[in-house]
Amino acid sequence: MTTPTPPSHPAANLPTEPRLTSLSHGGGCGCKIAPGVLSEILKGITAMPMPKELMVGIETADDAAVYKLNDEQALIATTDFFMPIVDDPFEFGRIAATNAISDVYAMGGTPIMALALVGMPINVLSTATIAKVLEGGASVCRAAGIPIAGGHTIDSVEAIYGLVAMGLVHPARVKRNADARVGDRLILGKPLGVGILSAALKKEKLSAEGYAQMIAVTTKLNTPGPELAALDGVHALTDVTGFGLAGHTLELARGAQCTVQIDWARVPLLSGVRELAAQGMVTGASGRNWAGYGHDIQLAAGFDPVNQALLSDPQTSGGLLVSCAPEAVDAVLAIFKAHGFDDAAEIGEILQGEGAGKLRVR
Repeated sequence: MTTPTPPSHPAANLPTEPRLTSLSHGGGCGCKIAPGVLSEILKGITAMPMPKELMVGIETADDAAVYKLNDEQALIATTDFFMPIVDDPFEFGRIAATNAISDVYAMGGTPIMALALVGMPINVLSTATIAKVLEGGASVCRAAGIPIAGGHTIDSVEAIYGLVAMGLVHPARVKRNADARVGDRLILGKPLGVGILSAALKKEKLSAEGYAQMIAVTTKLNTPGPELAALDGVHALTDVTGFGLAGHTLELARGAQCTVQIDWARVPLLSGVRELAAQGMVTGASGRNWAGYGHDIQLAAGFDPVNQALLSDPQTSGGLLVSCAPEAVDAVLAIFKAHGFDDAAEIGEILQGEGAGKLRVR
C-alpha cells in the first residue's frame, strides 16, 4: 500500500512512496552484525576500568547496562534500533519500540522513560509516513507507562527507528544472562519464527493470517520480567532476539560456563513457519548466525536443515528466556500465563560436564 506524499515535502515529486521494507537491506533484529564478525570487531578494543557501581557492563554480552544508584535502586540503560521489518509505518514503530523496551524487562526491571532514535530518508518518505512510525513507537511507550522524553533524528539513506530505554530495578533483583545454574530448567516465553515470517513478507508470500500473527507476537511487551525477577528460583534472564534461540542460549551457557540442552520437540513455534522455512523463506541472518556459532552446537542425529534454520532464526522482539530452579517452573509458567503468554513452555535444562559454553539440541 502506498501513502500520498504531501506537496510541501521533498519527496512530493515522487508518484508513490516505496515499500518500507524495500528501503532496508535487512529488517528488524536480522540487521544485527553477525556474532562472528562482531567478536572480530570487538576483540582488539581495550576496555576502560569499570566503576564499582556498574553492576552489568559489556563483559557477558548482556541485554543492558545496570548501574547501582543506591541500596534500593539500580538504573538499567539500553538501546535498540533497526530497519523496517514490515511496510506499515505505524506497525514498524510499534515493533521497534516493543523490541527496545524488552531489554529492560529482560534485566528484571521496570521501564521509566525512553528516548527516540530516528533516521529517515526524507527525500523518499513523506512527513506523514515518518510521523506514523513515531506514533507507533509512542503508542507502545504509553502501553508500557513511560514517556518518550527526547531523542535524536538524522537524514538517513535507510529508514531506522528505535529507542534508548531506561528502567529501574532493585540491585538484588538484577537478572544477568550469566547466572544460570547447573540443574536449572529453561523456559521460553514466546514462540519462534519471526524471521521466517519476515522473509516471507519481503517476498510477498505471507498470508494475512501469518502477518497478523507476526504483528501480534512482535508487539507484545515482555511485561512478566519484573515478576520473574522477584522469584527466588529464577537465576538468569535474557530475551531471544537477533542471534536466534541458539545464539542467546549460548550466551547463557558461556556466561555460566556450563552446557545447555534443548529438547527441540518442546520449543514453541509460530503457526506455519516450518512450512515456510521448507519453501526457502529463510533470512540471510539465519545463515550468518549459524556460521558464527554453529561450531559450539551439537545437533541430534537427523536434525534437518529446516529445524536448523529455525534454531538460528533471528527473532525481532522475541520472548524472554528464563533459567530457573526445577521447583520454580510452575510459578514461572503461571506468571507468563497471567500476562497472556499462553505459548510459554519449558524447553531445556542446564547441564554440568564437558564442553562448557556449549549447546546440545536433541
